[in-house]
Amino acid sequence: MTSTDLPQYKTIQYEEIDKVAVVTLNRPEVLNAFDSVMMREIASCWRYLRDRETIRAIVLTGAGDKAFCTGLDRKAEAVGENGAVPLHHNDPGHFLPPKTAGHLYKPVIAAVNGMACAGAFYLLGEVEFIIASETATFFDPHTTYGMAAVFEPMMMLQRMPLGEVMRMSLMGSYERMTATRAHQIGLAQELTAPADLLPRALEVATRIASQPALATETTVKSIWTAQESSYRAALEMGQSLIQLGTSDASLREGARTFQSGRRITWTPR
Repeated sequence: MTSTDLPQYKTIQYEEIDKVAVVTLNRPEVLNAFDSVMMREIASCWRYLRDRETIRAIVLTGAGDKAFCTGLDRKAEAVGENGAVPLHHNDPGHFLPPKTAGHLYKPVIAAVNGMACAGAFYLLGEVEFIIASETATFFDPHTTYGMAAVFEPMMMLQRMPLGEVMRMSLMGSYERMTATRAHQIGLAQELTAPADLLPRALEVATRIASQPALATETTVKSIWTAQESSYRAALEMGQSLIQLGTSDASLREGARTFQSGRRITWTPR
C-alpha cells in the first residue's frame, strides 16, 4: 500500500513505518487542541488501526515542540451532522481514548513533547505507556477557570497516585508537573532529549511490533482487564484470554524467532 492509499485526515497526520503507525496530532497553531473534526478523525483512526492487520504498534505524538495536546479548542466552532452545535454535546471521552472509542488493544505509545494538559488526558489515560521529552509538562487548568475537573482526573487516576492526581487537579494553572516529576511517580516511563523523542518512541514501538501480534494484543487486553476489574474477576477472565490469545500461527512465529539462533539484544532501563 502506498502513502496515497493510506487514510487522509485534516487534523492528524498518519504514517506507517513497517509495522508501526505514527499518529500525529496536527494543529500546532492552536497547540494541538482538538475541535470536533479532530475528535471524529481520531476515533476513525483508532477504528481503522484496530482492523489494520499489518500494524502491530502505534506511536501517538503532537506536531511541533510546544505541546502534545492542550485539550479542547474553545474558540473552534463545532459542526455536527445538522449544522453547528455546542462541542460539549459530544463528549471527547466518546471519541479520543483508544480503548473506549476504538476498542483498540494494539499497543499505543505516547511520545509527549511540550505541554500535555486538560483534555490531553483523554488520550494519555488509555495509552500503554509514555515516553516524554525532558521539556514536557503536565497540568490541568480546569479549576482555575471555574470548571470542575471530572473525567480527566478519573482517567489519570488509573496511572497516577491519588495525591498526585488531586494536587494536579486542584492546583489548576498555578503549577505544572515537570517531566522529571512525571518520571518519578511513574506517569512517564522514560525521558529523552527533545530531538530524540520520536526516534526513541519508534525504536521501542518497532521492537514491540516485531513480536507475534496476537500475543501482544492479548497481553495488553489482559493488563487493562486487571487494571479495571477486581483481582479475582481479572484472574477468572484470564482463563478465557489465554485461550483466545494463543494460536498455532502465533506460536510458530515465536518459534521461528527462537530457532533462528538470532539473539535479541536487550537494553537496560
